Amino acid sequence: MWNSFRVQEYEGMIAETVGMPGHDGKTIRAYYSRPLGKESFPGIVLIPHMPGWDEWCRETARRFTAHGYGVLCPNIYEELGDGTPPEISAQVFKDGGVADKDVMGDVEASLSFLRSQVNASGKVGVIGMCSGGRHTFLAAATLEGVDAAVDCWGGSVICPPERLSPKQPVAPVDLADGIKCPLLGIFGNDDKFPPPEEVDALEAVLKEKGKDYEFHRYDGAGHGFWYYDRPMYRQEQAMDSWNKVLAFFDKHLKGT
Repeated sequence: MWNSFRVQEYEGMIAETVGMPGHDGKTIRAYYSRPLGKESFPGIVLIPHMPGWDEWCRETARRFTAHGYGVLCPNIYEELGDGTPPEISAQVFKDGGVADKDVMGDVEASLSFLRSQVNASGKVGVIGMCSGGRHTFLAAATLEGVDAAVDCWGGSVICPPERLSPKQPVAPVDLADGIKCPLLGIFGNDDKFPPPEEVDALEAVLKEKGKDYEFHRYDGAGHGFWYYDRPMYRQEQAMDSWNKVLAFFDKHLKGT
């Protein structure tokens, strides 16, 4: 939880860009942050959002690391080449997103990477925001070895047939039977993508299927209310939900 550390304890971390095998064995880059001075720690795969493999993702990785997690944020946009995050993000929009199968390949490789580290505890969670929230739901439903998943305002988890595409051929909600891990959802009630009625429908599916889930929904908050570099940031709702995410991961990945 926020500010729960003891001031006399040692704290340190290392964060760097690393190379790793991604989907189809292709080498991709990833941002990897992990604690120093700890015998073992759980891992988190942080799936980038549509704003890109950006500075906010790197800072978020380090925040989780400050709370005792090794965090790997893979560049799921590697094949689009080099450039600034806004430039790559614009290309992603132009290309109609990235293929779900490729992202799942990168996430699956990220899970293996984290589990292979000498300080790994063996537990690994997945979290994503915006399109990364959708990808997190897909990972929870289709990949083995996900111990806990957090979907932050993922849009198009419920998706009508006319919005499907060759890159996104299946609505993630239709794969919900495959979810085997606890799932946490964070949503703003003023969001338009997903709107509250889609969150209602998603919750109804998870409840009907008997899944282990919890949703937290916030009045006065819309899409991306954690993004402190944007006007959509909502401090009170962001900090409350951050604490809920940390408590969720602590419970399911640390056993505390």
